[in-house]
Amino acid sequence: MSHILIRPACSDDRDALTDLMDEYIVDFYKKSKQPRERIQDLITLLLDQRDGIQFVAQQNEELVGFATLYFSFSTLRAGKISIMNDLYVIEGARGSGVAAKLFDACHHYSKAHGCAFMSWTTASDNIRAQRFYEKVGGTTGDWLNYSIE
Repeated sequence: MSHILIRPACSDDRDALTDLMDEYIVDFYKKSKQPRERIQDLITLLLDQRDGIQFVAQQNEELVGFATLYFSFSTLRAGKISIMNDLYVIEGARGSGVAAKLFDACHHYSKAHGCAFMSWTTASDNIRAQRFYEKVGGTTGDWLNYSIE
């Protein structure tokens, strides 16, 4: 595999990143397709890097993965935290180290910007991701995740 560049997403990535996020949502997680405008609005929000940041993995001129960090706060740590909400690599680039490079970019960014910790979740049936997260030193926590629509 040729050189992989990990960098923050920029406005020139909008169309390719939208397509990649569509693949992640619909093909990988089997969720409903979101309107293209909503995905692009989210990308635009993240480009200013106040509420979060997206990193992309670029091989030659093609985006082959992305990771998204959102920022929040922890009362128990009395400080800012980051939440890695997404880490996705296209099928053809899996197993090549791209995920590790994206993860490292998120972890480094979090530490460099004073976050008390970085957290993330993955689907309970995504065994490959769980093995990866254990390999990079992640541990499961004592907290249960809940959500409501």
